[in-house]
Amino acid sequence: MEKKLRVGILGGTGMVGQRFISLLENHPWYEVVTIAASERSAGRRYEDAVGIRWKMATPMPESVKDIIVMNVNEVEKVAETVDFVFSAVDMSKDEIRAIEEAYAKTETPVVSNNSAHRWTKDVPMVIPEINDAHYEVIEAQKKRLGTKRGFIAVKPNCSIQCYVPAIAAWLPYEPYEIVACTYQAISGAGKTFADWPEIVENIIPYIGGEEEKSELEPLKVLGHVENGEIVNAAEPKISCQCVRVPVLDGHTAAVSIKFRKPVTKEELIRALVEYRGFPQEAGLPSAPEQFIQYLEDDDRPQVKLDVDFEGGFGVSIGRLREDTIYDYKFIGLAHNTVRGAAGGALLGAEALTAKGYIKAK
Repeated sequence: MEKKLRVGILGGTGMVGQRFISLLENHPWYEVVTIAASERSAGRRYEDAVGIRWKMATPMPESVKDIIVMNVNEVEKVAETVDFVFSAVDMSKDEIRAIEEAYAKTETPVVSNNSAHRWTKDVPMVIPEINDAHYEVIEAQKKRLGTKRGFIAVKPNCSIQCYVPAIAAWLPYEPYEIVACTYQAISGAGKTFADWPEIVENIIPYIGGEEEKSELEPLKVLGHVENGEIVNAAEPKISCQCVRVPVLDGHTAAVSIKFRKPVTKEELIRALVEYRGFPQEAGLPSAPEQFIQYLEDDDRPQVKLDVDFEGGFGVSIGRLREDTIYDYKFIGLAHNTVRGAAGGALLGAEALTAKGYIKAK
């Protein structure tokens, strides 16, 4: 790419916004030129607006420290400075839906980490290795919005990233019934241990809205585009419980699965490690070379050892074995703020750029 695209981060002072900024440091295609946040942060240097709330393990990039934060609600003013935006705003769902559509109508593509538009029929919700074909629904969305280049694309919930890639790899064997329990890190709630002392040596068996997302969003990801809308897959049926655990980064899932077609353990493992998608084929900058790794040791995957596989963009599967009630069971792990949040949106933006949906204004 001869000239980097100008990127804005909506909600850039929060944890996911910070992760976007960290991942975009020295990106070969994109340059962060604009950071927008709430009115209380607007007008301040980014470093001053964030202050002691910088939550990343790596230092704040020098390139963003002196950026003056803009008011995210001044849509036209923000939009004229960028080629596209990442959205990580902290608002009500109705407010998010409205502001993301407002940005799209300024002819500014919006790649969102938020859940507000995940069930909008003509908004693609994409894991780029799995359902990049869903981006074709953008043309129908642009007709609805009355835009030529503005649109919204979203990534799915962070917790499903640790088991849906395995389901996708195993679709030839027709998985039709799944029971999953996810063990979710506190960064998924935008917290650190300093923010949330109650979680230390504790488990909280409830995460609002998470079980519904975990059961339903995979069906949209595995669905298809028809008449300008995304039609959900009918199967697999999924039952999920979601638990918050005292881990900083990394969502783990324990999953049992039934198949209609007979399959051996060896065939399932081969399907995992050979699975590739558009990011690998196109050589996208953030694409993991190995999307899914299979770990043979009985005590893997582990958060401490495996959460940063492929820079946090890869997925780790282990403990695949026969089940006494279902056919097989396994453990999955993915980095919830890289693959599951900002990184997943970044990879989506790269796919959209490679496909020609995002370009310079």
